Amino acid sequence: MKGAEQRSEKGRVWDLPTRLFHWTLVGLFAFLWYSGGGSSAEMDWHMLAGYALLALLLFRILWGFWGSPHSRFRDFLTAPASAVRYGLAFARGRAPAYRGHNPLGGWMVVVMLVLLLAQAISGLFATDDISIDGPLNHLAPSSLAGALTDFHGFNINLLLVLAGLHVAAVAAHRLRGERLVGAMITGRKAGDGDAAPAPAWRALVLAVIATAVVWLVVALGG
Repeated sequence: MKGAEQRSEKGRVWDLPTRLFHWTLVGLFAFLWYSGGGSSAEMDWHMLAGYALLALLLFRILWGFWGSPHSRFRDFLTAPASAVRYGLAFARGRAPAYRGHNPLGGWMVVVMLVLLLAQAISGLFATDDISIDGPLNHLAPSSLAGALTDFHGFNINLLLVLAGLHVAAVAAHRLRGERLVGAMITGRKAGDGDAAPAPAWRALVLAVIATAVVWLVVALGG
């Protein structure tokens, strides 16, 4: 329950699709950072991983509307002022416990989703002006493709900064006794009761839709 004091009992909070999204995203992001700007073979894998990332992000956006209670945007997206108040309260050691994302963490989720989506989409148009072109590069004027390529190279630095802030926030919560990593592994977090998960078939349908959209974009672009 939002705003309730943290208790020793643990209830189910994060459903399996949300947890799989989180850890798959971590792995894909690390690989994309490592493989970007590498050899031709590495760039082939980089592009495939980029398609997977785009499908993963589209799934998470859909899941944010039709997923389990704590995975929905309406559960954790609050007014910006609420996020500021939570941040100040946390700095003073007086922040309340939340079953799902806290207000500041909720905005971090949205910002990261937006920037990751921008990174994936810009990659579809990017080019190295030698041999590697995104599947939609030929559909954009060269000036626009160049601008998107520059953005693709710049935005990764913003994402790395955000990733660092995210890790620091998780560490800060751990020092306060809140085990966010464990909760994202087991799905369970201190608090009363279990959150009813959305049916598995819905996650599967949304995943198929997201994958189909990316496949169509890449196929039609090629």
